[in-house]
Amino acid sequence: MNILDLDHSLTQQAPIKERLQDGRAMRLDLLELGPSLRLWSTERNYKRFAGHLSQRARPLADRPEIFFVGSGDYHHLTPALLADLEEPVSLIHFDNHPDWVHFAPKRHCGSWVNRALKLPNVRRIVTLGPCSDDLQTPQLKGGNLSALKRGTLQLFPWRHPPSRVWGHVGDGPGHQQAEGHLHWHNLVEVDWPIFLEQLLASLPTQAVWITIDKDVLADEDAATNWDQGGMRLHHLLSAVRALATGKRVLGIDVCGEFAPPAFSNPFKRWEARSDQPPAERWSEHDLQRNARTNAALIALFEELFP
Repeated sequence: MNILDLDHSLTQQAPIKERLQDGRAMRLDLLELGPSLRLWSTERNYKRFAGHLSQRARPLADRPEIFFVGSGDYHHLTPALLADLEEPVSLIHFDNHPDWVHFAPKRHCGSWVNRALKLPNVRRIVTLGPCSDDLQTPQLKGGNLSALKRGTLQLFPWRHPPSRVWGHVGDGPGHQQAEGHLHWHNLVEVDWPIFLEQLLASLPTQAVWITIDKDVLADEDAATNWDQGGMRLHHLLSAVRALATGKRVLGIDVCGEFAPPAFSNPFKRWEARSDQPPAERWSEHDLQRNARTNAALIALFEELFP
């Protein structure tokens, strides 16, 4: 298990600290690079990060790579983790945001899904759990509806009202188009085990990669730099178990810790203040939820991939 230490958010959490001390996890020191990567990155710094990945701990054969990455402000680093995959893969993406905008810089935590869709071995991305207002008039916010139309991207909100759209998008597994709106198949309304069974059967590959931003979870289960979704931890754990049982998991990355704002330039500070809820909303007691949730995730990973 690799701990990518970009922002100090992980290494003092008890379940991670214990595993760093006894050798079950390896820390990759990226603190110097963290502020320049946070929220978005230049291509130069992104390549510097990709170069550091060569120092990571490699798992035994037939074991997935597992990464804990820090704040959700670093979710745009996920494509670097996928870059050297040698077989076709479906990317299962848990997030309160679709991360699919065209208007953001190319290496941005709000646009990384578009980069991942261009990777040669990524056959499909399935995004599970958004509740955020990114899905309100998504075209006006730069949402990649063309990928939704092609079917290379599927999106299943946790709970969201119909989204106003213009032009033909068509129906998909996660939505139906009617009267100028996409009517979502909200996951809060489904039988979760049956949905997971259907999802597994529909994937175009036997191999999957799981990427988790903990802002997909409700307030009771996580405290992040972003607005929280509605999925509960037991839903996330059962989904990971189903994916590991029914498919071959090549890797898992987890972001969505809370880290105090620390940005490399004034524009990033302005963007964070504009887009993110105030950091002061969380107390130290609130932040303890992240360690408990990570403990549950790690225990499941160690059970599934001994």
